[in-house]
Amino acid sequence: MTGPASSLWSSRLPGFLLSLAIFAAGLTQPAAAADNPDQALAQLRTGDYATALAASTAALSDAFSASESWHLIRMEALMATGQYPEALKAAEAALANDANSLRLQWAAREVFLANGETARAAPILDEIKNLMTTRGWSYRDVRSVVVYGRAMLELGTDPKTVLDKIYSIAKKMDPTAREPLLAAGDLALARNDDALAAKKYQEALKVFPQDPDIIHGLALAYASSDRALMSTNLEAALKINPNHTPSLLRLADSNIDKEQYGEAAALLDRIEKTNPHRTEMWAYRAVLAHLKNDPAAESAARAAALKFAPANPLPDHLIGRKLSQKYRFTEGAARQRQALAFSPDYQPAKAQLATDLLRLGEEDEGWKLAASVAASDAYDVAAFNLMTLRDAMTAGFTTLENGDFTVRMKTSEAAIYGPRVLELLGEARTKLGAKYGVTVTRPIIVEIFPQQKDFGVRTFGMPDNPGFLGVCFGRVVTAVSPAANQGRAINWESVLWHEFCHTVTLQATNNKMPRWLSEGISVYEERQADPSWGEQMDPDYREMILGGQLTPISALSGAFLAPPTPQHLQFAYFQSSLVVEFIIGRYGLDALKAILHDLGEGIPINAAIAARTAPLEILERDFSAHTRDLAGKLAPALNWDRPAPALLIPGSEAALAAWAQTHPDNYWMLQREATQLIDSKQWAAAKIPLQSLLDRYPRQSGPDSAYTLLAQVHRQLNETEAERAILFKLTALDDAAPGASLRLAELATAAGDWPTVERQARRALAVNPLIPAPWSHLALAGEKSGQPALAISAWRTLLQLDPPNPAELHYQLARLLHQAGSPEARRQVLLALEETPRHRAALKLLTEIPPDSPP
Repeated sequence: MTGPASSLWSSRLPGFLLSLAIFAAGLTQPAAAADNPDQALAQLRTGDYATALAASTAALSDAFSASESWHLIRMEALMATGQYPEALKAAEAALANDANSLRLQWAAREVFLANGETARAAPILDEIKNLMTTRGWSYRDVRSVVVYGRAMLELGTDPKTVLDKIYSIAKKMDPTAREPLLAAGDLALARNDDALAAKKYQEALKVFPQDPDIIHGLALAYASSDRALMSTNLEAALKINPNHTPSLLRLADSNIDKEQYGEAAALLDRIEKTNPHRTEMWAYRAVLAHLKNDPAAESAARAAALKFAPANPLPDHLIGRKLSQKYRFTEGAARQRQALAFSPDYQPAKAQLATDLLRLGEEDEGWKLAASVAASDAYDVAAFNLMTLRDAMTAGFTTLENGDFTVRMKTSEAAIYGPRVLELLGEARTKLGAKYGVTVTRPIIVEIFPQQKDFGVRTFGMPDNPGFLGVCFGRVVTAVSPAANQGRAINWESVLWHEFCHTVTLQATNNKMPRWLSEGISVYEERQADPSWGEQMDPDYREMILGGQLTPISALSGAFLAPPTPQHLQFAYFQSSLVVEFIIGRYGLDALKAILHDLGEGIPINAAIAARTAPLEILERDFSAHTRDLAGKLAPALNWDRPAPALLIPGSEAALAAWAQTHPDNYWMLQREATQLIDSKQWAAAKIPLQSLLDRYPRQSGPDSAYTLLAQVHRQLNETEAERAILFKLTALDDAAPGASLRLAELATAAGDWPTVERQARRALAVNPLIPAPWSHLALAGEKSGQPALAISAWRTLLQLDPPNPAELHYQLARLLHQAGSPEARRQVLLALEETPRHRAALKLLTEIPPDSPP
């Protein structure tokens, strides 16, 4: 009796593979042909295409040497050097020599497609399938089995089936064969399964450590997670083959991302010397021309990309994808539509268009297209993740709307702080729109996710992401909710303000602005909205600036892409904001607005800066001097020398103490001394180094700042007034100190200082509105300060937080509603009594409410 697995197998694959699966372990590759083309194959791998082409031409002139391998080498060499018409003739000759070779059929198909011969390429996939089905006994070599797998993928076979039941058989036939190892990695990479792709390529590298195609594949597998490692592998591939076009293309792509357009053009020049007709090379040139606002050059480059295959969807797809990565989603989507006009079933264009539409806020069409992509390829990880997220959002999210904004949040969270989200966004729209002269297009879509992985899928297509808190695409903003910030104090209000500022500046520039400027303005505007928001000068940034780690403005966008550490990424945001601050301070806000206008007109950033401020080299010189001066002015009365690492290891205490004596005002030693005294509970003694730090450096903030530590000391010593004074200073400087805000609210409650209670409760809610303590403070402050509506709202919110004492909350709400004359008071008091039937205060209140009040 046949089992389920065998039935699935036999229903999808030719019967000959059953035999291969049984006998694969005992099979070996045929002996190499007598003409031994291995040297020519090695020349192809190292980029010596001319020599390999000459060798294949000589071999094929001899009928006895005209093997399948030589035909393949000749076609590959001609294709690599852009001799597409000649490759077409070579393909025709190869098929005339052996029309039953699967490898020649596959190679010929690639040649036909490159020459625009789609009608000749179309039947080849079915021909490969038919040959394998009817003559399977003739194709028991590894390479033919892999070609069959690639063809079945193109015909729509489930990728997992191809991976597990075709490529795995080929690998068993010869574990050291290159083709199945490379094909498995290619399959995973094409389906966005980067982790599996990396695993497969690493496995292949153990057998072929000097294969540039495999190293290049590994580089692409790292592209979304570790761009530095991607670049390292690309460079490794190019050491083996300096003419390896795929690696040169990917490096050019990376340089475009970094806005290093000259370097990208130089890499494309290298490619053109080898292959003057490479489709992707011309597509990238079209991208560069578009970014330089040179439509004539863009049109010419696109025409060159389509020279041999006028209906090839790849150029428009690639151009559109890169434009979308530059946030030019409208232009990008138009390119994807053109690609699909050439080839309606071209999956990469479908997937990219779905993403573009979702980022443009055209959601109905975007989700339908994403569903189509997922349905056509169940193994596409990005498409699967996106559809899973859509289902989760449909079931668990609520939409809040007010005409200007459409906000989607988890239903339970929307009931707690959804109104504040709308209120804050409205404030940002009014203030930032007026400041930059922009009437923001309505409505802006904002989606807030309680899980980092869902935010990652919606924003990047994959659950893993580099720790972003929010992303703005223009009309669409995505962000993580406070629920996702477990263990981190993040001010979600400053995050939303930052992201909405992107909406304003992207609209002001028609989405044509370098990343550094976009991020710099948003961080700068955070500080303008609240001095405690945004990145601030601190000891680490001071050290990086004075240590020569400023990035040239012209390369600043690249600092966001592959920072060596998370701190370097944050420093890129900070430096960008300092550039903006410098431009406004020296040349005025109008100069910055003029730069944004120029960018919107398509003027390159360097030209716009030169026209409105100064040439970039002068701006960079003056900015560097200004910033070093700023860094030098951070607490100049402190000594900032760091003790040598050898002084910090156990056993070096005496030497460190001696060093400290010669550096009495050293920041690091004062901080260390204070921490040690606190750890040993020497509270009074700890005040001395802490106060010394604050006297010399009064604007410090953060969880380890002297303010935080000194507040702790004062509390331990019951020095309430001193603690209160320190907490006021701390909360004015630190936007994410909820503990300090709640403690200050507690002290203010005891003192009857209700404005402070309200203010500090709101500061705590800006970090985490999902905990009850700040709402309790806000309810009390509202009632005591004569703001019953505020108190009622706070009590309602507390009931959403699964409180341990719902009866008391219902009672407090009923009491205030009764005072306000609301008929809802009766219903709330009954709910209190339902929870606690003997609640005396609630029973008394019930007697005071007229019985005819509706429950």
